Amino acid sequence: MLRFAPSPTGDMHIGNLRVAIFNALLSRQRNEPLLIRIEDTDKERNIEGKDKEILQILALFGIEYIDVIYQSNNLRFHRAMAIQLLQEKKAFNCFCTPEELDRKRELAKEQKKPFRYDDACTHLPPEATIDNENPFTVRLKRPDAPITVEDIIKGSATFDPADIDSFIILRAEKFPTYNFACAIDDMLGDISLVIRGEDHFSNTSKQIAIRDALGYDKKVEYAHLPIILNDEGKKMSKRDNASSVKWMLEEGFLPEAIANYLILIGNKTPEEVFTMADAVAWFDLKNISRAPARFSIDKLRHINREHLRRMDDKELSRYVGFADDAIGRLAKLYLEEASTTKELKSKVAAVFAPKEIPDEFAESAEAIRAAIKAAPYFEAFDDLKQHVVDTTGIKGKQLFKSLRLLLTGAEHGPELADVYTEIKSYLGEIVK
Repeated sequence: MLRFAPSPTGDMHIGNLRVAIFNALLSRQRNEPLLIRIEDTDKERNIEGKDKEILQILALFGIEYIDVIYQSNNLRFHRAMAIQLLQEKKAFNCFCTPEELDRKRELAKEQKKPFRYDDACTHLPPEATIDNENPFTVRLKRPDAPITVEDIIKGSATFDPADIDSFIILRAEKFPTYNFACAIDDMLGDISLVIRGEDHFSNTSKQIAIRDALGYDKKVEYAHLPIILNDEGKKMSKRDNASSVKWMLEEGFLPEAIANYLILIGNKTPEEVFTMADAVAWFDLKNISRAPARFSIDKLRHINREHLRRMDDKELSRYVGFADDAIGRLAKLYLEEASTTKELKSKVAAVFAPKEIPDEFAESAEAIRAAIKAAPYFEAFDDLKQHVVDTTGIKGKQLFKSLRLLLTGAEHGPELADVYTEIKSYLGEIVK
């Protein structure tokens, strides 16, 4: 199986969504089911309702999965595996206090050395542990040999035992650390390929060490995605609005366009504008660049605009509050100056809203309004325009500016003849 393993501690980041999308593509390519694992063991940081929000976002992007599991429900397995490692003397109880460890870290820092666990509790005799009522963690003994990580994107990297160290797998409260829970859950889920951000790369050697210690010999493939940089070339953070999938959706970017863009950046693709269904045919993790991907909101706007152009007219009309092909076509007329459904909705809303006419055109606009309200139905804009001229005698700038303000609520915009074609059946309502 494949897995997407978000934590319910905040809004979904575009980096997380990119991982989910890549997993969904590989799931379809390899015909392996996708599992969603909510990593909720950090109780203090969990935000109520974020797990449901994650699943809603996955549904919006059409990401299919076989099941949703919560990591906290696997606690009994995490503890059972820790006991097994203790019994086999591949792990040990560590009674070092946080204060002692902090002192040792500071000393290593002063000596300009990387901190490594000093084996203080590695070989404690049974009598030193059996009646010891002090809090303790459980540490995995450092491996005897280097561990090599083969990564589809980053290539091969070898980690020495000293770098992996004797790390904690169960905290003093007897809850698993991230690496231990993750490794056990991947074993339980029979995961074949792990796709995640490159910030987890150093964790991979530890997770392999855990599986090796437990005698799990299935080969797991890895693909660690480079980070996404913002327009300024810095790592995207929560301060960047565009880092939040929720924000992008609220701003009117289509799921299809967001997915398109997240597949496109840092990748070799046969075309620029495509759907996830298209990408299944050619997507290959080996084409992902090792360099960080650069996120451009302007490029996303371009991609979004192209998806809006391709959208069914009636479907687009629903985004702007209607269910009419003509209004969908009207919205598309504004794609030269708008690039999101939110912007298109404001453009279309201005057409139907009460009009604010500048004093310069107020008198002409009122005369033209009266002429239109009394006019018969005209199929062509030129016929309506000629009727207005014949009825009011208004010409030139006063005619065209007043007509545009009455019909669109704006001084500039698409060709009035094109606009009229789509709004003529609503004309009475528009000039009311």
